[in-house]
Amino acid sequence: MAFKIGLLGLGTVGTGTVQILLNPAQRHPLVQELELYRVGVRSPDKPRSVDLPTSLITTDLESIVTDPDVDIVVEVIGGLEPARSLILKAIAHGKHVVTANKAAIARYGAEIFTAAEEAGVYVLLEAAVGGGIPVIEPLKQSLCANRILTVTGIINGTTNYILTRMQTEGGDFADILADAQRLGYAEADPTADVDGLDAADKIAILASLAFGGRIKLPDVYCEGIRQVSAADIAYADKLGFVIKLLAVAKRNAQTLTEAPEQLQIRVHPTLVPKSHPLASVNDVNNAILIEGEPIGQVMFFGPGAGAGPTASAIVADILNIAAILKVQRGGAVRSTGTPLLDPLLACSHQTYCTIVPIEELVSRFYTRFLTRDSPGVIGKLGTCFGNHNVSLESIVQTGLRDDLAEIVVVTHHVREGNFRTALDEIRVMESVSSIASTLRVL
Repeated sequence: MAFKIGLLGLGTVGTGTVQILLNPAQRHPLVQELELYRVGVRSPDKPRSVDLPTSLITTDLESIVTDPDVDIVVEVIGGLEPARSLILKAIAHGKHVVTANKAAIARYGAEIFTAAEEAGVYVLLEAAVGGGIPVIEPLKQSLCANRILTVTGIINGTTNYILTRMQTEGGDFADILADAQRLGYAEADPTADVDGLDAADKIAILASLAFGGRIKLPDVYCEGIRQVSAADIAYADKLGFVIKLLAVAKRNAQTLTEAPEQLQIRVHPTLVPKSHPLASVNDVNNAILIEGEPIGQVMFFGPGAGAGPTASAIVADILNIAAILKVQRGGAVRSTGTPLLDPLLACSHQTYCTIVPIEELVSRFYTRFLTRDSPGVIGKLGTCFGNHNVSLESIVQTGLRDDLAEIVVVTHHVREGNFRTALDEIRVMESVSSIASTLRVL
């Protein structure tokens, strides 16, 4: 008995999904039991690279999610609405859902997963983070015996591509962004990528799975790469680092003995030691490094976007659901009549994690100052930092830039609130022209 798939969206990812479903040869045998039943599109006359019978295509997306013959709804239209409403309506009609929509899940995950739990259906989202990299299912299943300590990732291909080119070519952010847009690696409006919003959505999802609690997206600290300059790239290189946009979720070191929901979750550009596994992840590739007890460190690496990789993750989720349906049809149900869900595959946690405010975190920092070339400037900087318990690893005047002295400071691990207070005092010093950049150090 075939499993009927209702596909919402036939863009790049939807087309890649169709190509897999229509060409099952040499794939898992269960792919042959998947039937592409209906396809919902906004523009039925738009030229497409897959040839489908017109009888499969409809502009009435709601009719797909309410069709009693559809077993699994695949949502790849993206955006917040109508995606959220369609997912919820599919759940209300007893449909399992597969989605690649990290924005909708990060914002409305509590609503969606509560509805899915009550309806006894699955909502799977492997394609929402890391493209074709399998990381969602490993967090749910393969690593479930571990106490997860840290999830650190390069999970936005656009920013990684830009930073890689800045590293290899010595170019400035604005010029390389414009070139990335021309080549199709960056959107016409790159805000979600370069300001870290896309990565924040994704790390919220990963943190929720890793630490077994819901995440309020506004609590995720988010900082993009617009302020990273060619000078910072060059100085980082001299110091033995590369700069990457990292998404980090970890148990707060100061509260390890307290409730596990005490987390730090943040996205920001970071100086990464060249010896670190993430330092060599370049171009549009993604990588997620997970540290757990007792396993230690494991890293997932691969293409983070694109039709093929994302469709690979989507069809894997479809197959997971189809396999369960094949075994359980006619099997156990609850007293309410809804099917029993596999607790390792469903997302059923209800409580919210507590996110530690960014000013309470302890980090190392790199800061570049432009100052007037006058005696005693370095001493004043050092004194101000010392007054706020900010310990310095190094403070060096590197030369002149636009007739101003350039001073680079690297701290030891310090409380961020103390560091920011010191910067506020330094910023108004008569001898300081500007604080050109401030970046965290891994």
